Amino acid sequence: MFTMNQVATQATVAFAELSSVQADALLGGPRTPVLLLPVGTVEPHGPHAPLGTDVLIATAICERTARALSRDGRVRALVLPAVPYGVTRYASAFRGAVSVSPETLTALIVELCGSLIGDGWRRIAIVNHHFEPEHVAALRAAAVVLSAGDGRVALLDLTRRAQASRLTDEFRRGSCHAGSYETSLVLGERPDLVDAPLAALLPALEVDMPAAIAGGRTDFVAMGMERAYCGAPGQATAGEGERTYALLVQMLIELIRSLAA
Repeated sequence: MFTMNQVATQATVAFAELSSVQADALLGGPRTPVLLLPVGTVEPHGPHAPLGTDVLIATAICERTARALSRDGRVRALVLPAVPYGVTRYASAFRGAVSVSPETLTALIVELCGSLIGDGWRRIAIVNHHFEPEHVAALRAAAVVLSAGDGRVALLDLTRRAQASRLTDEFRRGSCHAGSYETSLVLGERPDLVDAPLAALLPALEVDMPAAIAGGRTDFVAMGMERAYCGAPGQATAGEGERTYALLVQMLIELIRSLAA
């Protein structure tokens, strides 16, 4: 018979909800623990979606994945408290953009994950959902540093072609900041945070963000995103969000299994 302490240990997906005794038991248990670190940022997502869209989505991916693996016989996924700040320069013309430098972000991730590895948690997946190039580069740099040490650390990098090709057409076109792709994901998790009537009135705005960035445009306004969005937020649905979450969870499970192998 399980004690209440053991039941709580098995039920939770949040690392920070464990006691020290429960955490110690998991490290000594039969299932390989893999920690999931959600990373996003605080920045404008159009006039209709929350500033915390990116970290909300990253956290939801992690939590859904940990729940999906809750009865898995080989691995145990636990969600770390999210890192909510990142490199946010393209949205700086709009209220609510909060940024750190790439160097600060890399150092933070390296120190956080290094501390966890030193405590015995040797497998960590960094789950990012903010795609500003300097932000992604900072996370890649952190993963390289950490992988050279005693732990196994990997980044779920949705900007890589192999991953991006599995997601929605809007995402693949690179016209997806607060458009249908992201707004649908927020609707699937926290519909109360989306101004749906306003989103329905916003005209679709096609902006090839990767091409604009390659062309030297370094902010949303220069890209023609005068309301801090591109894509088609008016086409967003919770159903699309759920379908996309299913894909994202599958991608993360694949990464977790590779880390635990």
